[in-house]
Amino acid sequence: MAMANAKDPDEPLSSQETQDSHESRKPTRSAKRAESTRAKRPTAMEILRQARGQLAELTGMEAESVTSFEQTDEGWALEVEVLELERVPDTMSLMASYQVELDSDGQLTGYRRVRRYERGRSDARRSGGR
Repeated sequence: MAMANAKDPDEPLSSQETQDSHESRKPTRSAKRAESTRAKRPTAMEILRQARGQLAELTGMEAESVTSFEQTDEGWALEVEVLELERVPDTMSLMASYQVELDSDGQLTGYRRVRRYERGRSDARRSGGR
């Protein structure tokens, strides 16, 4: 009986404290949710790193550079240069340019090779020449 009496005074206080703490946490939870949503959104640099890593994993070729990068309605579009075939001298190595598409979370949704060229040759199509 003494235990029951000892609990009774604490019970309303605990219930009140619990109710108060729930009310005070509500704004904090929604603020945390909004913050976590923002935190989950990858930065441009994270997108670039993810694109390079995912393309390397799929093709077995390391990206040397990203030559274009833009946000689209569906996510991101990049053009990535890779070394396809190493030759000596290095200026004769075969390079390739891949168009890479990612969703808004940075997950690769598609890629395709758009051109292939020797490292030491300029691309007339890109440089405005013939």
